Amino acid sequence: MKSVVAIIGRPNVGKSSLFNRLAHQRKAIVIDQPGATRDRNYAACTWDDKAYLLIDTGGFEPAATEGILVQMREQTQLAIEEADIIIFLMDGREGLIPADRDIASLLRGFEKPVFYVANKIDGLKQEDLAYDFYQLGVETIYTISAQHGLGVGELMDDVARLFPETPETEDGEDRVRIAVIGKPNVGKSSLVNKILGYERTIANPVPGTTRDAIDTPFTFGGRPYLLIDTAGIRRKSRVSLTLEKYSVIQAVKAISRCDIALLLIDAEEGVTEQDAKIAGLTLENGTACIVVVNKWDIVEKDERTVGKYVREIKDTMKFLDFAPILFVSALTGQRVVKIFAVVDAVYSQYTRRVNTSELNRKVQEFLDANPPPHYRSTASPFNYVSQVAIKPPTFVFFVRDQKSIHFSYERYLMNQFHEALAFDQVPLRFFFKKKDKDKVKS
Repeated sequence: MKSVVAIIGRPNVGKSSLFNRLAHQRKAIVIDQPGATRDRNYAACTWDDKAYLLIDTGGFEPAATEGILVQMREQTQLAIEEADIIIFLMDGREGLIPADRDIASLLRGFEKPVFYVANKIDGLKQEDLAYDFYQLGVETIYTISAQHGLGVGELMDDVARLFPETPETEDGEDRVRIAVIGKPNVGKSSLVNKILGYERTIANPVPGTTRDAIDTPFTFGGRPYLLIDTAGIRRKSRVSLTLEKYSVIQAVKAISRCDIALLLIDAEEGVTEQDAKIAGLTLENGTACIVVVNKWDIVEKDERTVGKYVREIKDTMKFLDFAPILFVSALTGQRVVKIFAVVDAVYSQYTRRVNTSELNRKVQEFLDANPPPHYRSTASPFNYVSQVAIKPPTFVFFVRDQKSIHFSYERYLMNQFHEALAFDQVPLRFFFKKKDKDKVKS
């Protein structure tokens, strides 16, 4: 399971700058104005070849009593509770202020590893500014410049030492790992309960009742599975139970641990932007996904209803058009048992390997049917292709020049793999690698 690292601190100390540097992308808003990042932001990152989930937060104001600052405080508290490791960022130029002391006092109550960091230390001449922060009574104050990258490597080297090593294979590792994901109140716990046949988790109509992931091993039809509910039964009274953004972080954590995600959609409400956002997380992670439309028993239907829903789902989530769609009722059990036949079919594709000779023969057929455009008047850029991984099926194309592979032609190949190589229900990953070098394009 990936470690979760949260960056917290009061407004305008450079949290988003550090987030962007670690995520290697402009994913968070960076402007010189307090409160620019109001919601938690997240990114799947790696350091020293170890994967982790990074959470950026809005500025934490311990004494906030009104408006957006209260919401930002709640978001930050959620991030702290979700995190395994916390980076507490402070403004090295401004020095230690009472709000920093209050945040430090709060963090001591969580019993989690905390890295105390003074930001905006842009050179050796400013190192002395960090001494003020030792008043917090901590052993180490890290000095960094998130903007220029100074000291960030040393900080993250120490953070990464707390990341778990890759676990050894254990009994049960051959279980098909299924995560139930979706926005609040779509019936995730009800579906888990129906599948397991007893009240393993609490089902409650109040959004946010479930808080922590619960793993349940079970057997169906003689096959072992592990069911990951994106939610447990503990209420956390310190934070709001109605923050919809919470579901995104829970989904990210569950998706990173499963083989197949069951994305629940409320049939009454239809497909929402939040549904599409969570669906996008499965694609980013390379996780197989099955769209499960729940509460189908209470929808007024005619012969066109199913087709209408399917079109709406595919239109809203075009990037996931390969995902199977099921219509169930977790409350009555309608079609719930059919989920496992689809899970097994998807898992078979998700773990399938294609023989290299067959793979290259098929790819040659694709090239003959639709030759790639000549790049700078040269011949076909392809040399050969090899499957290098499963979960998801991953392929490396060895080419003469990566620049010759246009995005549209990559999409053509992807479609052919889905259709002609029996990968029509799972995500695929392509890498284009220059034959004589180690540079990879993905």
